[in-house]
Amino acid sequence: MKDAGRTGELLRRLAEIPFLDRLELAAISGWSRGAVYEGLAELEDGGLAAAVPHATGDVPPTRRFHLTARGIRRLARAEGLGVDALLRSRPVSERWRRILLERLDAVAVVYRVAAAAANAAGGVHLRWYRASPLDAALLLPGGRTLGVVRLGRTAERTAFARRLWRLSQAETPGAVLVLAPDEVRLRHTRGLLSPLPVTAFLAVERNAALADADSRVWRTSSGERISMRRATARLRGGGGLPAERSPARSVLPAGIAPDPLRCDCPAWLLPALLRPAEKRVLDLIADWPWAGEGSLRKLTGVSPARMRHVLAAVERLGLVQRLPMEGSTRWTLTGRGLALLARRDRASVGAARRRWRVKPAGAGGPLDWRDVPGSRSRQLLRNVEHTGAVHGFIGALAAQAHSIGWEVVQLDPPHRASRFFRHGGSLHSVRPDAFGIVRGDGRDVPFFLEWERRAVRPATMAARLAPYLRYYASARPAQDHGAPPLVLVVFDDPLSAARFLLVARREMAAAGVRVPVWASDAETLAVAGPLGRAWTAPGRWEGERAFS
Repeated sequence: MKDAGRTGELLRRLAEIPFLDRLELAAISGWSRGAVYEGLAELEDGGLAAAVPHATGDVPPTRRFHLTARGIRRLARAEGLGVDALLRSRPVSERWRRILLERLDAVAVVYRVAAAAANAAGGVHLRWYRASPLDAALLLPGGRTLGVVRLGRTAERTAFARRLWRLSQAETPGAVLVLAPDEVRLRHTRGLLSPLPVTAFLAVERNAALADADSRVWRTSSGERISMRRATARLRGGGGLPAERSPARSVLPAGIAPDPLRCDCPAWLLPALLRPAEKRVLDLIADWPWAGEGSLRKLTGVSPARMRHVLAAVERLGLVQRLPMEGSTRWTLTGRGLALLARRDRASVGAARRRWRVKPAGAGGPLDWRDVPGSRSRQLLRNVEHTGAVHGFIGALAAQAHSIGWEVVQLDPPHRASRFFRHGGSLHSVRPDAFGIVRGDGRDVPFFLEWERRAVRPATMAARLAPYLRYYASARPAQDHGAPPLVLVVFDDPLSAARFLLVARREMAAAGVRVPVWASDAETLAVAGPLGRAWTAPGRWEGERAFS
């Protein structure tokens, strides 16, 4: 090696923080990019380090470096340790490597945050956790500590709330960085944190992944927007970090040879093999089980040939399955696909399978909803016509928004669209078929979707509207979303839609509560589209644009 000191320092950094890419390593170490590029090339040439490919929708394609068994032995000799002692003290064992590779998409975002913190504070060390409420901890100069907690896209609301409570019961760092997948869940998480004795800075994950030290993407508990530089400047010394027991047995990792054409690759290697488009499709199928190829294509905005190629790739890896149904093909995740996303998000694999598992394709006989073991998948299949109608709406919305230069910022399926609130001393909820945010003409418009097939009598229509009257009688709509969402109600026929508007006008007048409700029907939407003049409000009988 040309520089033994640099080699030793690179080995130590990769042992402490495996799977850094070169830019992140340069930021965290404080070295020039040229020195890092040259040093890593030497480690690779000497067989001391290797790299895996990686990319997500938020992190561009890169190579992530880790120590080989030979590199671990070299570092152990340099530090005067036995190999077993080194494996116990650093996250470089076979078990740790699998954990980090399973979480690689989340790991990449944490490293981007760590790089911004290093640029802001003048250096950083990082500690990973397996079972702690913290995902990781950043150790800054002056004894300052920052915890990192990530709310994964598939994480359940209750499980994450319990995780935050556990965090408050243990020794806590000086402050906590919380990453949320979208604005709505960021607001909800800020509410969960408010009663806890934890100083927190929150950010939408995508924004944090793309931010530098001076980007004002972080929020305080009061909602103030600050940069990483400002957040670390406010941080004082003190605060503790949880300790985890070393594993009873640590094994040297074997070599990794990523091959995207292999169908039998281990599940923990898939985050490095999958391309961003394939990960996007997996997330969409997780959100909208039983979606058809057409709806998935509209949501992604790709051509039919490209969508077939992406679906074939993830099907070949055993992550999704196609299920023929009434002349069409529907897609769901397999048990392997559910486990992949759950492990990425530190969610329960068992709980994911209990809720979403579908029997393997080809198990024999026509698929009946009674044969579906996953409770939520079973419910969606039981009402498959309704499920398909919702998928058709969100697909049409995405396609029309793209055609007119608007953006669909967020689309949440029923299990994430529910809102819980207190009214009259009791806990209530609204449970729409979808929630979304559309951005156009310089503003964001949130909305709830209700696709009604059963509410055809006035009494039933009034019962459907009652939860929204309670919700909009509170301050929660604006607190949850920044602005009160539209309530879009779709019926099969125009007559039912007109009757519902009369009922809604009467019920709102009786309750003294205004709900921004709009109604339409399937035929009108098929012609005008969700963003067109397809909607009617109480007391207004001409078709209008609800989103204008």
